Amino acid sequence: MSTSSSHPRTRVGVWLVGARGSVATTVVAGCAAMTAGLHRPTGMVTETPPFTDCGLPPLSSLVFGGHDTVDCPLPKRAEALTAAGVLPYGLTSAIASELAAADREIRPGAPTPGDTNRTPDDLVAAFASDIRDFVRRHALTRAVVVNVASTEPTPTGSALPPSSLYAAAALRAGCPYVNFTPSTGLHHPALAPTAATSGLPYAGRDGKTGQTLLRSVLGPMFTQRALEVRAWSGTNLLGGGDGASLADPAAAAAKNAGKERVLADTLGTTPEGVVHIDDVPSLGDWKTAWDHIAFDGFLGTRMILQTTWQGCDSALAAPLVLDLARLTARAHEAGLSGPLSELGFYFKDPVGDGPSGLGEQYAELAGFAARLRGDRAREGPGRDADTWAERRFPTGPLCGRPSDGEGERR
Repeated sequence: MSTSSSHPRTRVGVWLVGARGSVATTVVAGCAAMTAGLHRPTGMVTETPPFTDCGLPPLSSLVFGGHDTVDCPLPKRAEALTAAGVLPYGLTSAIASELAAADREIRPGAPTPGDTNRTPDDLVAAFASDIRDFVRRHALTRAVVVNVASTEPTPTGSALPPSSLYAAAALRAGCPYVNFTPSTGLHHPALAPTAATSGLPYAGRDGKTGQTLLRSVLGPMFTQRALEVRAWSGTNLLGGGDGASLADPAAAAAKNAGKERVLADTLGTTPEGVVHIDDVPSLGDWKTAWDHIAFDGFLGTRMILQTTWQGCDSALAAPLVLDLARLTARAHEAGLSGPLSELGFYFKDPVGDGPSGLGEQYAELAGFAARLRGDRAREGPGRDADTWAERRFPTGPLCGRPSDGEGERR
């Protein structure tokens, strides 16, 4: 197994928002399993030849922590995923110490229903303090904050939703940020100025793991073959925490926006049809996605394509989260900042400008790998000598460095 090495004695933090959820648990368990040589890195694009010698942090260098509003320990969560067939039988006991170590680094998230005394800036300051403490205690060279929490509804007012509070905390702590969910995160207008001036790289949003992955391949196929798509409808059946959160119509609308955008971008028009999302609790972490595509061929001949995707959400998402953490950490090390549009390959709704077809997105990702490889060749492997304490934290509304233990007020 390859573990594209950068600096053997350095360690990189991966701070997971939603750290006790199915995806996060699978990320931690999978990294431990691959580091121990128990499983191959199937599904990890960064472990394929184009990413060799890019200076990516090795899997063995990753240290996990995070925020969550639930208190189920990671080992117990992993046992539940094993019973559901998500994790291999026997793996949890083999990596028990790694799961326990990550669980010790999980801090309480917020806001919770009873948490009414703290202002948004109080919460951002507390979250940022947790992240800084994590980095200092483990002597990490850097940390990447990755949002893998359940989907939240699109905000309707000016108040920052939870995902944006965590994103603001990432900036305040001086950390690159990845939004693997459809939630608002850094997309909130109040955070745009600070994100732009933070000097930090960021990526997102909404990981592309199943139905939309197929759409990003099939959409360009129809366009390139000059076949006219008349209607494209879909249904998603899923359970688990994501199924429960997407039972909320507002959350489902946020999720569907990215699916529809891929079709509009690749087809050049928005076909008839909608995507239905149904919560089926008995499915647990598994999902079935069905698409019905009506299209016209030569002389107006009407035809149909139907696809069925049955997969395990956590097993599909976890390798992508590890890829993104490594790529974003390496981008930060290379001094890149702003939206990492080259990582659009991983997302339904990528930040920055870039293509929507999977083939073109992969070409951009491969070019990004070459860019990182070239940077490493020019600068050499020993340049990352700075420490966390020596780096300046970004400043700006909600993200400035606190004074005397208190965050700035908006």
